Amino acid sequence: MDVQGTVTAGFEPVREAFVRNFRHRGDRGAAVAVYRHGRKVVDLWGGTRDVGSGVPWALDTAQVVRSAGKGVAAAVPLLLHQRGQIDLDAPVGTYWPEFKAAGKERVLVRHLLSHRAGVPVLDRPLTPAEACDGESGARAVAAQAPVWKPGTDHGYHAQTYSFLVAELVRRVTGRTIGRWVAEEIARPLGLDFWIGLPQEESHRVGRIAPVEEPAAEGGLKLRPKRAVSEAYADPDSLTRRAFGAIDPLPDENDPAYRAAELPASGGISTARALARCYAAMIGPVDDGPRLFAPATLTLARTEESSGPDRVLVVNTRFGLGFMLHGSASPLLGPGSFGHPGRGGSLGFADPESGIALGYVTNGLRQGVTADPRALALIAGVRASLG
Repeated sequence: MDVQGTVTAGFEPVREAFVRNFRHRGDRGAAVAVYRHGRKVVDLWGGTRDVGSGVPWALDTAQVVRSAGKGVAAAVPLLLHQRGQIDLDAPVGTYWPEFKAAGKERVLVRHLLSHRAGVPVLDRPLTPAEACDGESGARAVAAQAPVWKPGTDHGYHAQTYSFLVAELVRRVTGRTIGRWVAEEIARPLGLDFWIGLPQEESHRVGRIAPVEEPAAEGGLKLRPKRAVSEAYADPDSLTRRAFGAIDPLPDENDPAYRAAELPASGGISTARALARCYAAMIGPVDDGPRLFAPATLTLARTEESSGPDRVLVVNTRFGLGFMLHGSASPLLGPGSFGHPGRGGSLGFADPESGIALGYVTNGLRQGVTADPRALALIAGVRASLG
């Protein structure tokens, strides 16, 4: 396998894990980047830009990272709070009056970010065109009645998170979330990250596709727990309804979908950009600003939700918009925070070690969390740190 890029001395185990992902874990095209204390120490890529094509993955190749974009989107309301523009303990309806309908008067901003708002599903799913039009999604979640009493439980808002966070940001700032990220995060940090892909960048973005599940290295194929399998198979379950809030499922390679501002599922990034963004959340980067003040960093990784997730049907832990280290999202250590993307991609930071990692792939495997390829890269980082 021809892997390109650079690795700082001591981080060779990450390169070894990255190569093994191609040989044993089904990767077709991927990239990984790691920062430590604001300095890039790993920057690797390999394979093909598109699953099944012969076009090589290039230095600047980007991919749809699905829910890995949720972490960057979550940084926006936290930065608005840091600037005094959002009160995390205010009702969402303070900023978005229409949202108070159907029993959601007491949904707080922190409930929205920590998957406690109770609106992971839509009684009438959106069509792909409606999801992409910038208006229908916000109207739908504003009118939707919660499926549990807001604030009392948590369940992953897989698709509706797009409309909840994007509309909150628009009401507070007057800017779309894609524009806000571009102007306030991506541009200052020099990130190749987009919520709403500009047409002039489309040539850099590969096509994502499912890949066959390889056998585990011991020869056994990993299978999900029975309860999880049943939840995904049941069309009436919260699991199926949450992931089916857009129906039929959109074509994630469609230019119209990529141009839409869907922070829950449509973020597009390089591995380098994800790693650099998380590095800036925990401290200054080599030639860019720090994003989070210490108090904001504490908020990002303070547990808000923990235990059985009513949508994912496993135990999950969330801070304010970020998944926290736990059984469903085993990151580098207890203080780590970040977000995986369904099918493989991952971005996270670990303030204690100063590590920030971004992993981007075009080969989608089953599962929402704990992808074996990402776990192998994390293990490589851990080995590098000794």
